[in-house]
Amino acid sequence: MSEMREDPRFPGALIHASSYVDEGAIIGRGTKVWHFCHVLAGTVIGEDCSIGQNVMIGPRVKVGNGCKIQNNVSLYDGVELADDVFCGPSCVFTNVNNPRANVSRKDEFRTTPIGRGASIGANATIVCGHALGEYCFIGAGSVVTKDVPAFALMVGNPARRMGWMSRAGERLGSELVCPRSGERYHQAASGLLQLV
Repeated sequence: MSEMREDPRFPGALIHASSYVDEGAIIGRGTKVWHFCHVLAGTVIGEDCSIGQNVMIGPRVKVGNGCKIQNNVSLYDGVELADDVFCGPSCVFTNVNNPRANVSRKDEFRTTPIGRGASIGANATIVCGHALGEYCFIGAGSVVTKDVPAFALMVGNPARRMGWMSRAGERLGSELVCPRSGERYHQAASGLLQLV
């Protein structure tokens, strides 16, 4: 950690000497930005996040508190992470549906909101314009091409719901009770709901 330093612009955050944070970005207290990252202008990163090696964020991306973004992830304009989102190594986000190198489509960027506590596995691809519900779980290598309900376990290409996951990240059986926490859930038309 000897090359981690506190930038006076972001009190309480640590940024590796090999990373760049553009003017106009905001980084919250307790967040760590590791090697070879680039945070672009207009990006807001919350508190207590971990930004892994070789991550690019921005411009104008919002990252909530407590997020973990693993190595080799790019968060483009239009991506919005709520609190406690996990982005696995090399997962992919897009922001245009039909890109061409010779056609500017910056006015066609699509918003991709990722709900609180969602987990996105390594090498998964999230096609832009689709919302991921809170605490959903996207399996490694999956390709998300539609909205994902809260607590859904999504696997494959294209990703399909294969079950439900608890807030604690445990697969739920038919009783919809988390084996780790004992929390109970109920299936509704819109997806899974946690019972209070």
